[in-house]
Amino acid sequence: MSRLQTIKKQLSAPEYLKILILRTAGNFLVFSSLFMIGKTFYQPVKEEVRYYIDRRFNKKYVVATADTPIKLPEPPKGGLAKALNIKPVEVLRPVNPDFDIIIPKIGANAKIIAAVDVNDEDTYLEVLRNGVAQAMGTAFPGQGKHIYLFAHSTDYIWNVGTYNAIFYLLYKLENKDEIDLFYKGHRYVYKVIGKQIVDPSRVEYLTRQTNKEFLTLQTCWPPGTTLQRLLVFATRVAE
Repeated sequence: MSRLQTIKKQLSAPEYLKILILRTAGNFLVFSSLFMIGKTFYQPVKEEVRYYIDRRFNKKYVVATADTPIKLPEPPKGGLAKALNIKPVEVLRPVNPDFDIIIPKIGANAKIIAAVDVNDEDTYLEVLRNGVAQAMGTAFPGQGKHIYLFAHSTDYIWNVGTYNAIFYLLYKLENKDEIDLFYKGHRYVYKVIGKQIVDPSRVEYLTRQTNKEFLTLQTCWPPGTTLQRLLVFATRVAE
């Protein structure tokens, strides 16, 4: 005889019904909490685990255009890498050659939506569900000016998993790491020269003027808040 059946025999119908309702409500709250935790942290945890595995097995990402032939090495023949189906090299081709960003170190690849109004929250939050936004008024690749791209923006921790994961690992970038932009079918290569955590009020980073092609990538920091901004700076590599 189950514990619930034993309790049922010992209590009156109204008392038993009350206990049953409380127990059901308690189980519902537990499962709802687990669901929300999973929804919140699934994307960040997934990206962190993928990055760790890539580093553990020295996986490399190679950037190529759609018509670039690349000969890949043979996959591992045994061991954990084979069990996890890990390729030693993976080719990243732009998902949208008209405007795309690829960051080889973190295996990031996403389309860029052009001319997004940073003052229109409804518009840019919708954009960030599917890709990276280029701030309206900043330059395009090849124009020799300042390009400003942003992604993963949310006010609340439980919305973290709602937005595109492209910039979750931006903090992993170091000086000389490569960033590739594709614009109208042409590839532009940039090298990281620094990064900085700033207050959201520091809008001068958005409107900065430069005498060379300069790229800024922005994400919220820490993830799930709008307390600060993580900025990564890069300059274009001469062709």
